Amino acid sequence: MSTDATAQQRADFWFDPACPFAWATSRWIGEVEKVRTIQTEWHVMSLSVLNEGRELEHDYQRSMDENWGPVRVIVAASELHGAEHIKPLYDAMGTLIHQENVTDRSEVIRRALDEVGLPPELAEYADSDEYDPQLRASHRKGIDLVGQDVGTPIVAINGTAFFGPVITRVPRGEEAGKLWDAAVGLASFPHFFELKRTRTERPKVD
Repeated sequence: MSTDATAQQRADFWFDPACPFAWATSRWIGEVEKVRTIQTEWHVMSLSVLNEGRELEHDYQRSMDENWGPVRVIVAASELHGAEHIKPLYDAMGTLIHQENVTDRSEVIRRALDEVGLPPELAEYADSDEYDPQLRASHRKGIDLVGQDVGTPIVAINGTAFFGPVITRVPRGEEAGKLWDAAVGLASFPHFFELKRTRTERPKVD
């Protein structure tokens, strides 16, 4: 393995638990952690916040209304019980939403809290704006790094942030490491901004 691959590197990852693209990319980061020496810090953002004030189709607006709940509960858990609960709650919620196809957000929240051993009363924060200032601050911190015309995930690679990588399948093992190495290489050039092609499929995470 190269010196660059063995050196300590850092990823800052902004996610909305409802986003399937963030979920796929987060599973890739998990694979990277097995084959590269990286430190990952997890942060919340919100598609509901991102889409505030926009004219949306009825079904998408309804999903944005429903998606406040999970991310609010993650923020409340972090504020009341510690930031170390952000990633376990994300893992639990994401598995239910994206791999078990649980559509009832109340059920997702209840089962995720139970799985990670947090008080069930935290579910009450799904309908509370008490910790929205903290949610918005975390969201804004990520968005300020990349601009408004993006979505989730946002990943800062050794301090340089991008929307994405957007992937639809999760590479494993050394393939995951090579994709990370490529992202590190692109992020290391200060004048690189984007690569893009039309996406032809949705994420599939086994």
